[in-house]
Amino acid sequence: MSIAAVSPRWDMDSIYPGVESEEFNSELKTLYKDLDDLKSDFDRIGVRRLETTPSLEGAQANFEAVLKDFNSFYEKLRKVMTYVNCLVAADSRDEIAQAKLSELQTRLVAFWKLETRLNAWIGSLPVEELIANSELAKAHAYALHKARIQAQHQMSPSEEDLAADLNPSGAQAWAKLHGNFTSRISVNVDGENIPMSAVRNLAYSENRETRKKAYTAELNAWKEHELPIAAALNGVKGQTLVLNARRAWESPLEESLFRANIDQKALDAMMQAAHDSFPMFRRYLDAKAAALNIDKLAWFDIFAPVGSSNRSWSYDEGMEFVADTFATYSDELSSFAKRAFRENWIDAEPRDGKRDGAFCAGVIGDVSRILMNFKPAFGAVSTLAHELGHGYHNVCLAKRTSLQRATPMTLAETASIFCETIVRRAALENADKQERIAILEAALQGACQVVVDITSRFLFESAVFERRTSRELSPAELCDAMKTAQLQTYGEGLDSELLHPYMWAAKPHYYGSSFYNYPYMFGLLFGLGLFAQYLDSPTAFKSRYDDLLSKTGMASASELAADFGIDIHSAQFWQDSLKVIEQDVDAFVEAVG
Repeated sequence: MSIAAVSPRWDMDSIYPGVESEEFNSELKTLYKDLDDLKSDFDRIGVRRLETTPSLEGAQANFEAVLKDFNSFYEKLRKVMTYVNCLVAADSRDEIAQAKLSELQTRLVAFWKLETRLNAWIGSLPVEELIANSELAKAHAYALHKARIQAQHQMSPSEEDLAADLNPSGAQAWAKLHGNFTSRISVNVDGENIPMSAVRNLAYSENRETRKKAYTAELNAWKEHELPIAAALNGVKGQTLVLNARRAWESPLEESLFRANIDQKALDAMMQAAHDSFPMFRRYLDAKAAALNIDKLAWFDIFAPVGSSNRSWSYDEGMEFVADTFATYSDELSSFAKRAFRENWIDAEPRDGKRDGAFCAGVIGDVSRILMNFKPAFGAVSTLAHELGHGYHNVCLAKRTSLQRATPMTLAETASIFCETIVRRAALENADKQERIAILEAALQGACQVVVDITSRFLFESAVFERRTSRELSPAELCDAMKTAQLQTYGEGLDSELLHPYMWAAKPHYYGSSFYNYPYMFGLLFGLGLFAQYLDSPTAFKSRYDDLLSKTGMASASELAADFGIDIHSAQFWQDSLKVIEQDVDAFVEAVG
């Protein structure tokens, strides 16, 4: 197979020629008109919290009309909003896109108010009767049940309107400040000013002195800019606490679990299994330190390469390897990857003003866009496969309505982990000893981040919420909380004097939804559990897998897992998934010993 080389920048022009183009602004104008029309329909029908439950006869026709219109508008909104968000993520210096994003966020406050009204209205309807008598309601049963619960956690209509009006100047503004501000930080390394994303990539350097210099320069840069970033974090968490209390959530975690479609019992089972696995991960970290000929890993050694590879893993080679490997699972998955490459869905070039990290965003229908910062290592190829997994998930969701597509973060990682695992196993099959070490190490790097580091982030965020109830936290207090969380999780696996107290500044997720962290662990371990089932019975698994992906917004995680014989409330399931990682640890320790 041959895939033509493509630019590592994505093609946004096929969506719109630009934010100043006639095509974009015409659709934007139509979107705003549709929003006005939707509001008029809500007012006419009386979509709001009702004092008495209407009869089925009086509710069904209105319900079906409203739901169809809401789904239709949401789909149009997704295209416009994703397009602008992608432009800003790829270049925070694009002032025109920034202005358009601000305009959208301001105008769409009206839509979020309508969504709140819709939930309140559904909470007042005879939902069970609707589900029994309306095919549309039956197809959206899970969304309706969630809306009823959401309605129970609403403030008064006037308070909800005020919260929506203030959000663009509150948490949303703080999150935007963090993203724009941190993406423009320039770090001085050996007299050269380079973007923060490029500095963080130096953590993957083979040269320890280079890694140390980058780490030191990064910490100095975060310290220099800590005040506005700490203000942003305090602002976001402060607003969350106030609104959660007003909406009668017991805690930000309770509200997060509701959004994640899991319960406390499932979280506790998973977190306990994670805690029990820390000695296993410390064994991996100790083995890595020995392989690097150092006594103890410092933070800047976590991503250091171990082993070597004859593969250059250029972007083009990564594309070809991923597409070929996906074909070992199915022609459909491979064809999807080739399409993404052919149509230039991926922005892979690290550059100034570009957001760090990686994401996949569904644009419209089954079309996605992927942002990543590619570096010539297997880890980047793994990331490419991971994000393409998200894109394939979007393909499976394309036949669903917007409300049915509302996948929680816990299940959003299902396909990505699966695809990442396929690629890793394929890379290991034909690897020599040194390449095998490199691939195992890249996989364990990721697993350690998702289990150990994610737990540290969970502990940190829990501590911040607990202390933020009474006052703001200073940058020094945030750093202390982060170091404490890292010590509790990495323990003796890392040099306690060389941790990363500013990870609260580096990770953008803290400035979005609360407790973004544990869903990634859920996704990894759930994905590994599914992959084990695939290995046991490939044909039976394939016949159900795409259907599972298409339903991730249509049932709770426990219900979807039960269809595959998985009990997420059982510690055994999580322990079994962690044993898959332990096999890699054993192989790595033996290989480097």
